[in-house]
Amino acid sequence: MRVIRVAPVALLGAAAIALTAPAAPVYAATSGGASSATGFTVTPSVIAPGSQVVLAARGCSTTATAGSGVFDTVTIPRGRSAAATVDWDAKPGASYEVTFICNTSPGSPVKSGLTIAAAPKPPTTGSTVAPAGVQSGLGGGIGTMNTTKIAAGTALAVVVATGAVHVARRRGESRSH
Repeated sequence: MRVIRVAPVALLGAAAIALTAPAAPVYAATSGGASSATGFTVTPSVIAPGSQVVLAARGCSTTATAGSGVFDTVTIPRGRSAAATVDWDAKPGASYEVTFICNTSPGSPVKSGLTIAAAPKPPTTGSTVAPAGVQSGLGGGIGTMNTTKIAAGTALAVVVATGAVHVARRRGESRSH
């Protein structure tokens, strides 16, 4: 009997988490895709200096290493991926080779391409002043209004409140008998 009382609350909690989770990103389609050479991938294949690139060596039976002229050598565990940060001084528009080396696989090394996109400004060490003041708190932290997010948040709050009222009424009915 207790399971029946808890089930609606558990379902509402699961629904709330599912509705607030971010959607799966379409990362490869929006950021240059992935460069691949038979299980060896560089994602994205077009990247800005200072950004991180994800390296995977699915074709290796053991650990692998990957290196390039624009980032340090990275060890990639078997069956997993690793991230590397592209140097800030990488030349925009230039193409670089990423070399994958399997520790025990024949056919090493394998090379894949990496292209550098337009560079964002490198981080500064000095302090900067925001031209319109700091956007802090709710007053300036929102930036722009997003009606979709507001509607989704309101709907989620209504669903949770309705569920709480329902559970409270059911609990009250079961105690009055």
